[in-house]
Amino acid sequence: MTWSNLLQPDLILQNSVLELTPDTIRKYGLKGLILDVDETLVPVKAASASEELQAWVEEIRSCTSLWLVSNNLSESRIGSIARSLDLPYYLGAAKPSRRKLREALRGMNLPAQEVGMVGDRLFTDVIGGNRLGMFTILVEPIVNPGVALRSHPIRNFEVWISESLGATITAKNTNVHKN
Repeated sequence: MTWSNLLQPDLILQNSVLELTPDTIRKYGLKGLILDVDETLVPVKAASASEELQAWVEEIRSCTSLWLVSNNLSESRIGSIARSLDLPYYLGAAKPSRRKLREALRGMNLPAQEVGMVGDRLFTDVIGGNRLGMFTILVEPIVNPGVALRSHPIRNFEVWISESLGATITAKNTNVHKN
């Protein structure tokens, strides 16, 4: 797999994860979603899920299995968020390592190609999901969903590197698909 393929998300949402709908999930034939936590679901300092996120999880759980996989090491924080959403979770995932992503896939009892990896980072979430053959979904960080993709310093660097390696990261439309 080339670097451009590793870094290329299957779908780019121009807004936060809250814009991911059951119709979109069904459109791509996904039966499960592995969700990153920090800045994908909650701001990095938040200890619980917002009411809006809780409502979104309830809507999405009606059509797909959900699992949280976070690089964060804080059991108290990630566990609290997972419990507030009533979702299974792994922390300390060290994404793009595939180990805990594979464990979540086993927990869902689904093949990788039927599961979406949803996250706000190219070098952790997208690479990790692509290495397993998952459907990768890049979202805007939840900290400020209205801010453009290139306005976050770490993401700006990741986008620049990814585009230098041939990935198409700048969202011209809502969706970007692999070639």
